Amino acid sequence: MKNEAELAAKVGLKQATVCILGLGYVGLPLAMAFVEAGFKVLGIDVDDEKVASLQKGAAQIPGMSPEAIQSHSFAASRDFSVLEDADVAIICVPTPLSKTRDPDLSFVLEAAKTVALHLHPGQLIVLESTTYPGTTRELLLPLFEEKGFEVGKEFFLAYSPERIDPGNKTFTLLNTPKVVAGITPSCLQLARLLYSQIVDKVVPVSSTDAAEMVKLLENTFRSVNIALVNEFAIMSHRLGLDVWEVIQAAATKPFGFMPFLPGPGLGGHCIPVDPRYLSWKLKLLAYKARLIELADEINREMPRFVVEKVIEALNRERKSVRGSKILILGVAYKGDSDDVRESPALDVMKVLDDRGGEIFYHDPLIPQIAFNGYILRSVPLSPESLSGCDVVVVVTDHTHFDARLIVEHSRLVIDTRNITRGINSEKVVRL
Repeated sequence: MKNEAELAAKVGLKQATVCILGLGYVGLPLAMAFVEAGFKVLGIDVDDEKVASLQKGAAQIPGMSPEAIQSHSFAASRDFSVLEDADVAIICVPTPLSKTRDPDLSFVLEAAKTVALHLHPGQLIVLESTTYPGTTRELLLPLFEEKGFEVGKEFFLAYSPERIDPGNKTFTLLNTPKVVAGITPSCLQLARLLYSQIVDKVVPVSSTDAAEMVKLLENTFRSVNIALVNEFAIMSHRLGLDVWEVIQAAATKPFGFMPFLPGPGLGGHCIPVDPRYLSWKLKLLAYKARLIELADEINREMPRFVVEKVIEALNRERKSVRGSKILILGVAYKGDSDDVRESPALDVMKVLDDRGGEIFYHDPLIPQIAFNGYILRSVPLSPESLSGCDVVVVVTDHTHFDARLIVEHSRLVIDTRNITRGINSEKVVRL
């Protein structure tokens, strides 16, 4: 087939133009990978500030190569008409939850409708956004077929779940295997060829539904195991045991065990959200995903467990939360990231603020946040800021945090990340 052969030749010679819709934590690293591989890349985002920053050669995501962003092979825009020049369109937009905690596919559908407006023969479209099984086949395919083109012959449709781990310097986009699937065999082959230009290993699966399920299994695995170890933290507290000691000892078993670590709750755009997509889909089939929903319930309660630790520690000092100065260390959802999406730190802060605490925070990557209707700005991490507060709560484990400085100058420390391991002090309360 002419369209398939021509597109395959352009991809193989790196002469294809790749358009990335959504230049966030998934889309921008993907765009840079294609630039560095030698492709011309067009980036589209609806965020004016982000586009303007990229056009000036600056990235809002740590770790992005300035050279790649400033390359003549990359252009960021809000103009969707650039899709007319794209041989490949990759959709990397958010898939959040609605207020009722149901899947919100509005960003995906809007992006797909826009791509459909500019669809032309010989074009490959790939969805990377995490979603429930059936989305690519049931929602996107009909939008494109309405244009009168035949999938697998005149246009090509695939799904490849993102596996970006922001801040991970060991496993990057290059050395993390990429799962791909296509609506037809030719769609799969083109998607496989495309991603083989930027990753070391491509893993094909039989259908887009299966590929969508792969991503949900990966993130549900983490959600459920984190819930398990979080419940062990709660049970260990009741039993007067150190959960960190228990985990460390269990991790010496060389088979049948993989250590997960407790924390103040789940955060980010994946783990707290993605399993809900699967449980919602199964409800439509009259099946209740009980383990997923129980894990979600346990993980969502962890910020309140942290608050209970704060209350207990202050009570021992004959103080209440109301009127106490509370310093939160780290508001990103994970260490060495500037992403606050679904961050449990915000939940901890809100509960403490509602109880009358005076909230401060320090995060080296997040200079300010909108919180409870006002703007909070990061304070310096110094002996003065530590000693000036009644309690310090370590929520995110940024690698630069000096545990000895924190313990030495704080009155009380609630350490939810065990960064103070090895330091024995009556000041420290661990999760």
